[in-house]
Amino acid sequence: MLQVDLRELARGPVETQGQLAGSDPLFEGLDVVLAEPVRVAGRLHAAGEGRFYWRGSLNTRMAGQCRRCLVPVPVPVVATIDALFSEDPDALEDSSSYPLEPDAIAIDLRPAVREELLLAVPGGWSAGTTAAGCARAVGKT
Repeated sequence: MLQVDLRELARGPVETQGQLAGSDPLFEGLDVVLAEPVRVAGRLHAAGEGRFYWRGSLNTRMAGQCRRCLVPVPVPVVATIDALFSEDPDALEDSSSYPLEPDAIAIDLRPAVREELLLAVPGGWSAGTTAAGCARAVGKT
């Protein structure tokens, strides 16, 4: 459940959980190949008039490749997400804020997941400093 009806928040915070396939259109154009679905969990709550705060996490594995030996290696991707969804245009100056239309009936958490996934993807990755390190990373000794 990564889209939350605002009426649910009238009763208090809402636990959020969901899973997005690596092939989900949300991830198009990221130049990242996901080896596993992106698992998301968190809690969304009201934070004032027209403001909603979501604290969540995501984890997955990307299909990486050792830059030394070019062996395919699954690379863990983990991130904590702190996002504010707000109707206030001034709040959008903060990079962790997302716009919310004044007449919105739901909050879509997926844009925050996409952005935080992109920020969490590690850069150049190496299985080890030696050929043996590369072999251990892929289970060959």
